[in-house]
Amino acid sequence: MSDKKLRVIPLGGLGEVGKNMLSIEYGEEILVIDAGLMFPENDMLGIDYIIPDFQYLLDKRQRICGIIVTHGHEDHTGAIHHLLGQLVAPIYTTPLTRGLIEIKLSRGGLLNQLQLHTIQAGQTAQIGPFQVEFFHVCHSIPDGVGLGITTPAGLLVHSGDFKFDHTPVDNWPTDYAKLGEFSGRGVLALLADSTNADRSGWTPSERVIDPALDQVFRTARGRIIVATFASVISRMQQVANAASNHKRKMAFVGTSMNENARMARKLGYLDMPEDLLVNVEQAMRMKPSEVVLMCTGSQGEPSSILGRLSTGTNRQFDLVSGDTVVLSSHPIPGNEESVHRTINRLFRRGADVIYDSILPVHVSGHASQEEQKLLINLVRPKHFIPIHGELRQLRRHASLAQEVGILPENIAVVENGHVIAFDDGQMRLTERVPGGYVFVDGSGVGDIDSSVVREREMLARDGIFLVNLVINRHTGLLSEEPEIITRGFIYTRDANELLANIQKLIADTVRRSDGDIQDDLQQALKSYIYNETKRRPMIFVIINKA
Repeated sequence: MSDKKLRVIPLGGLGEVGKNMLSIEYGEEILVIDAGLMFPENDMLGIDYIIPDFQYLLDKRQRICGIIVTHGHEDHTGAIHHLLGQLVAPIYTTPLTRGLIEIKLSRGGLLNQLQLHTIQAGQTAQIGPFQVEFFHVCHSIPDGVGLGITTPAGLLVHSGDFKFDHTPVDNWPTDYAKLGEFSGRGVLALLADSTNADRSGWTPSERVIDPALDQVFRTARGRIIVATFASVISRMQQVANAASNHKRKMAFVGTSMNENARMARKLGYLDMPEDLLVNVEQAMRMKPSEVVLMCTGSQGEPSSILGRLSTGTNRQFDLVSGDTVVLSSHPIPGNEESVHRTINRLFRRGADVIYDSILPVHVSGHASQEEQKLLINLVRPKHFIPIHGELRQLRRHASLAQEVGILPENIAVVENGHVIAFDDGQMRLTERVPGGYVFVDGSGVGDIDSSVVREREMLARDGIFLVNLVINRHTGLLSEEPEIITRGFIYTRDANELLANIQKLIADTVRRSDGDIQDDLQQALKSYIYNETKRRPMIFVIINKA
């Protein structure tokens, strides 16, 4: 690119919740913001998680001058090791986020080959042609930042994930003064978090969780098990405070919980006395009323600690009657069904389950409508780009921007891959680049595409019907009776008549076929099976010639 236009390219997080990633380009230089993952939807069978399509960046890897990570949540950091396994670029982030990234990268053996730069909120970094000012924002994890990015074409403000909490757990509110200062300079464009754009009013303070936890701890008869994300350090602090107040010992369960808690304590983001903590083995020897456990699994993940507890397959300990389980998170869109199934299984195993509908044991870390309007009024941008949300949320955020005076023609509602260009202070949409899904399945990354996922869905929904034929190579007729194998289609013991008719259909089709026997059989079977059963199993015909 030879011209000096400013280009903003979302590669993830727009039109969806998760896998946030943004590219900002000026001239030959590229600044990347975040590299997150997304949980699979219910019909994405076998998929562990989803990451952005990096190909656009990989093709321009020599032009990347830096990667900024705004905070430590997985939807902003979860793909970082996949990205850094394919390119080299310096990373800029705050101390806690750096600690979380280092844990992630050390598992993949990438830590020693990277350039990690620690930036404090309030500091400025020159990254290529971009002067980046990091300002503190409240979120559901400490050390989150928004960004003021001064480019030769103008000032961009990126909100990060934010809320306006006047009484945050860490007593560090969003930096209103810096937002007002940006407004005084003149803001070319504001890119703002849209997650709660369809929620009226204000998002409650994290402080409302404290009395809810106090009630749980006051009334629980046995063990308390709190499930949340391993990166929610502020929730660890609140649970630790409640445990201390109610004379319970606290244990972290699982590798990620233990690693993150250890790192956060070392950096000073967790304040808890040494004698408060015990390991799981010690906790199991204590009276149930004297212990609280923190683990992962609040999203119903089958392989998580809570997921295994709900099915009775956890190795270290089982649920017992009298346990109280607290789900301290909202279901991520698409996860509602798995969360509800997990809750039902926990009840079935005798636990008392507390979740957001019962007590406010979780509040959102994202701004609601009044906060979103306040941000726009504080910054007063010329242009507005809603980010971080499904299309319905982006659209609603755009409407809020119009309500507070942003001209419709100065608002860009786009999805992943759309290129937004700024030239002489004017915004326009240009070409589109790849911005799709890359599926991670076990050790495979990107080796499964949407067609494979659709096939899995079809197999799960309708099953498989396989016919194995031996045909005489001289006569072209069947040498022996066809072998029929079905899975997930019918119960063969109760389908003798149907299978007998299919055997006859196969013999007749082979006899009449004067061309492609395999194709003729597939078409005949597809039509017959649907007419008889109203089902569409995947049909495979294997032909052996003897």
